[in-house]
Amino acid sequence: MKSSVVICVYTEERWEDIRAAVESVENQRRRPYEIILVVDYNTDLHLRLKQEYPGVLVVENTNEKGLSGGKNTGAATASGDIVAYLDDDAVAEPGWLEALEEGFQDPTIVGVGGQTRPLWATGRRPRWFPHEFDWTVGCTYRGMPTVRAPIRNVMGGNAAFRREAVGAVGGFHTGIGRSVQGRKSRPLGCEETEFCIRLSQSRPGAVMLFEPDAVIGHKVSVQRAGFAYFRSRCYAEGLSKALVASSVGTDDGLSSERAYAMKALPLGVLRGVGEALRGDLPGLGRAAAIVVGLAWTTWGYAVGTARLKLGRS
Repeated sequence: MKSSVVICVYTEERWEDIRAAVESVENQRRRPYEIILVVDYNTDLHLRLKQEYPGVLVVENTNEKGLSGGKNTGAATASGDIVAYLDDDAVAEPGWLEALEEGFQDPTIVGVGGQTRPLWATGRRPRWFPHEFDWTVGCTYRGMPTVRAPIRNVMGGNAAFRREAVGAVGGFHTGIGRSVQGRKSRPLGCEETEFCIRLSQSRPGAVMLFEPDAVIGHKVSVQRAGFAYFRSRCYAEGLSKALVASSVGTDDGLSSERAYAMKALPLGVLRGVGEALRGDLPGLGRAAAIVVGLAWTTWGYAVGTARLKLGRS
């Protein structure tokens, strides 16, 4: 089995992050068939990377600006059986690619996602930050499986798909997720959620798999560790979920979210309050953050849904 590892990049401000990401892929126990760097409409960065990495495929995004377009370019460029995606501000542990590839031994598996751990720029996790909302910083969160298990969708910064399957369903939709403009305004997401659901709908019996041994560390900047970003990210997620539901239907588009909101979040609030009563006072902050996060995500979904309805009328 041959794997093409795709890293989508867009700014020289992340130069050291990009170098760390590439180095982590080069140091895998199971070497990738190829490494592809997709540069999102940045000529200077494209030229610099070509000079820095003569043994790596460095290509320009030939699709619409943004992460989805970059991922589609990477899949179209790849020649491996598997296309694995790694965020440009992440580092993969040595067994990452091997664990992803092992998940594809079953022919019904079309996508495999791994465990993503936060690497806090501050050196420590903010005490108010609930584990249930680690998805706001692109990481595995409490409420996801802790062992290998089927899931509805994988997280896009640590995921792999059968290459032919990506093209068969038209790739990632560019109207969902982060664009160049989105990076400067709202931190949108969900392009991988919509893609995974659409892929599963097109292939009855196909399975997405969570593989906890495919581990990466995802860097969390000081700004993203703040409450203002947390709230903004939750609202943006709600907007994105509205687009997903519009694309694939509310039953599939919100199935995991309903279970998460009805079970994981109430348990998180109770856990935070209980921890506070036992002397860990920031537990109240974590409980409050869960309530705020759910409220802002729900509000974003309501606003996004209303906008879509008005756009159709």
